[in-house]
Amino acid sequence: MTKNAATGSLSAVRSHTEGDTRPERRVAGGAEEAAGRRDRPAFRLLVAAWLRRRFWRTVLFLTGGLTVKGKLPKGGCVVVANHSSHADTAVLLAALSVARAPRVAAAADYWFLKRARRLVCSVLAAAFPVRRHGGGYSDLQDIAGPMLRAGHAVVVFPEGTRGEGRVGPFRRGAVDLAVSHGVPVVPVALSGTAELLPKRGRLRPHAVRVRIGQPLTDPDADTARTAVLELLAERRPRDSRVRHRIARLAVSWKGLGLVAAWSFTEALSWPLLPELALAVLCVAAPRAGLRLTLSAAVASVAGGLVALGLYSGASVDLPQPLTTTRMHTTAQKEIRLEGARAVRHQPASGIPYKVYAAEAGRAGVPAGEWVLRSTAARGQRIVGGGLVLTLIGVLTQRWRRFFPQYLVLVGVAFIALFALVISSWR
Repeated sequence: MTKNAATGSLSAVRSHTEGDTRPERRVAGGAEEAAGRRDRPAFRLLVAAWLRRRFWRTVLFLTGGLTVKGKLPKGGCVVVANHSSHADTAVLLAALSVARAPRVAAAADYWFLKRARRLVCSVLAAAFPVRRHGGGYSDLQDIAGPMLRAGHAVVVFPEGTRGEGRVGPFRRGAVDLAVSHGVPVVPVALSGTAELLPKRGRLRPHAVRVRIGQPLTDPDADTARTAVLELLAERRPRDSRVRHRIARLAVSWKGLGLVAAWSFTEALSWPLLPELALAVLCVAAPRAGLRLTLSAAVASVAGGLVALGLYSGASVDLPQPLTTTRMHTTAQKEIRLEGARAVRHQPASGIPYKVYAAEAGRAGVPAGEWVLRSTAARGQRIVGGGLVLTLIGVLTQRWRRFFPQYLVLVGVAFIALFALVISSWR
């Protein structure tokens, strides 16, 4: 969310020579400023911070979840974090304490150049402008200094740009700012944001973790970077090898073909519902859930159309295991009364789609009308179910290590469902 969030501007700190603005000459004054700081930001700013936190937490809940470990100290502080995604600012605003009303340094020449972008950045990202090409450290002192004295947490990304898979060198501007105002430097590690919103990529569901470290006792750029790296190295949530392998299948063309073939043959003879395949693949890899679901729905309707043609005016009798005579009789009566519209009963009746397709073919239902009606019926069931399963996959990413147990649960549930449906139609 904060493109090259304005710590890039902090490169100017390497050569700043502004006499009294240097932290070495302001440390003594920093104690006086610290003594005069207010404990909490203004009430209206706390309300705005609360609203931002609620908003971003809701977004992150829907895109995979957020886990936070640690908390900020009391009073103003400078937060230094690794930077790998535009989502970093949103994640920090969702994770950091409302009592510190976090503010974020952002590149003045990018985020504050145009009015619309400036408005969005200020309202949703709590950002303030810092120049990247000369004067950046002065901007930090002039703008962030009063914020620190008022008890805000000021977020700076010391790398100056989004990393390419690793944490780059930290520039010293953020640490100098903290030292000059007598406030602590707090290292924060962000995990999962590069997967959530990759550089030059699109948003895709992924769990995010935030680890807030202890304030640094003797801060400098190198120790701040080392502290962030140590936080990143903490053990990540365990995953399941089974889930990982199934997820690789789900995002591949083989997975798409498997779902399509499964759904197509289920409309002809295969006894296992397409939803069973989706319950495995969509939860394992929710980012592939939409295309898998649409593939299943289209292939199922295509299979139903083929079944309609095979049973029209021909003595075809494909194997249809796990169906009963009463299912066929009921579907036959409904089609005789309603024609192709009878397939609307299928999602709730428990009668397999292949039974309706076979009886519609024997009754001579027109192909065009059948495709139209069955698309609505199958779309309602398969697409709706697939999207729910995808959402489950998104919301349960932090518990992926239990995926094998989930597969057992799904298997037992489907067996029980089949037994209940078949027994009710005997």
